[in-house]
Amino acid sequence: MHDPRHAFLLLVSVALAGCGEKAKLPEQSGWGPKPELPAPDKTLIPTVNAAKAVHWQAGEKPTPAPGLAVGAFARDLDHPRWLLVLPDGDVLVAETNAPPKPDDSRGVTGFVEQTVMKFAGAESGGSANRITLLRDTNGDGVADRRTVFLSGLHSPFGMTLVGDTLYVADTDAVLRFPYKDGETSIPEKGQKVVDLPAGRINHHWTKNVIANADGSKLYVSIGSNSNAGEQGLDKEAGRADIWEVDPKSGSHRVYASGTRNPVGMGWRGDVLWVAVNERDEIGSDLVPDYMTGVKDGAFYGWPYSYYGGHVDDRVQPQDPALVAKAIAPDYALGSHTASLGLAFADGAKLGGEYSDGVFIGQHGSWNRDPRAGYKVVFVAFSGAQPAGAPKDVLTGFLNDKGEARGRPVGVAIDRTGALLVADDVGNAVWRVTKP
Repeated sequence: MHDPRHAFLLLVSVALAGCGEKAKLPEQSGWGPKPELPAPDKTLIPTVNAAKAVHWQAGEKPTPAPGLAVGAFARDLDHPRWLLVLPDGDVLVAETNAPPKPDDSRGVTGFVEQTVMKFAGAESGGSANRITLLRDTNGDGVADRRTVFLSGLHSPFGMTLVGDTLYVADTDAVLRFPYKDGETSIPEKGQKVVDLPAGRINHHWTKNVIANADGSKLYVSIGSNSNAGEQGLDKEAGRADIWEVDPKSGSHRVYASGTRNPVGMGWRGDVLWVAVNERDEIGSDLVPDYMTGVKDGAFYGWPYSYYGGHVDDRVQPQDPALVAKAIAPDYALGSHTASLGLAFADGAKLGGEYSDGVFIGQHGSWNRDPRAGYKVVFVAFSGAQPAGAPKDVLTGFLNDKGEARGRPVGVAIDRTGALLVADDVGNAVWRVTKP
């Protein structure tokens, strides 16, 4: 039967395409330790420039940087978003999509956002709600065995292994499961460690989890329930935070706050680094996403300000005392790039230029003209801090028409030193190597 709502969504998507303003600064101005931050450029209708999802055609694949090669580790997955490489070399992939969140699409802004996400393929269809195990039994760089490792989950995303315990971050809770090397599925039901903020809005629904070196603490990244507090600040309790969780008791505290949508996390020494998506709808040149070494107890501005004391006057009432404490992040990753994946190059075997630094998976913009992101980049480190300009590692996710064949999310280094990239629109896991 013809669905008039679908037709209306398509009409709105087409009508909104290209609305709003355009970037006035080059894309690279929003990168590095000191990005350029122009005055906000507000428009009656926000810039909507999402790339239509068309998926990969037969024989197509992303474009690797010179000196690198890429192939499909696995195809025909269902929204693969996050990766965990196990000690035995097996790879876990979270096949997941947005949970029902009926109150997140209320009003014109919410309706437009939901329409854009469907148009871009980011939240189209239901959720597989499973974690799949991928195994390469003959070492040819292609997973030739695939099993359902965990099922019946609730929009799972982050995963971390501590000894014989696997932790999974569902959208509404962290769960623990018993783990044994070499097993291809876990039949046991997960035990809840801690509840996470979710509910009928649940705007940024992906939750990530990582452990510290000795496994005594878990760190959980939780995104905001809105773009810039427009749902009401009472709806933001426990959100836009990184929690530190005691896995034994489930007790938790806020480790860092004011991070609008923290996703990828990784350790460099004893410093926890995180990739954060900043706010939308104040211009194509604002606000750069970023990565930062997280300081215990620090506040990073959201929703009141960005990059330290740059106040967002859309948020009322303001909190000047809190803004005065806001810390500017360490390294900007470009405006509206949707930087999600983060993996340090520990163990990577892609050549010397990729030996010390971090790989970032950029899902791609919807609120920028021209588009940004839709690629995987590498940022080198010098000592304790990122240094220099980013290098493109994997591109070609947009075709010549500006349509999205894929959108990278999670990144990880496999046991052989190759880079794995979860492509949730392309329904593939790509494997980047040095031939």
